[in-house]
Amino acid sequence: MKKVIILALIGLSIASCTPTQQGAGIGAASGAVIGGVVTGNVRGAAVGAAIGGVSGALIGSVAEQPGQCYYRDRYGRRYIDSCPR
Repeated sequence: MKKVIILALIGLSIASCTPTQQGAGIGAASGAVIGGVVTGNVRGAAVGAAIGGVSGALIGSVAEQPGQCYYRDRYGRRYIDSCPR
């Protein structure tokens, strides 16, 4: 029951955020969990949170830009460009 209440509070806390802020929050939380589980220590969780937060913010910022899409080039780098028509 405590977990359900905590998840509900987290969901309500990001409901009024912009898509960029929501993406950063969700990415950081997911990255922290994944980093902590994979490495088994706090340092891994912190690195995962940082990487997830930046990635989530990038993806969320695309949602705020109508007509813009998120792409990866052949080297794996991410960039934003106009969507194909």
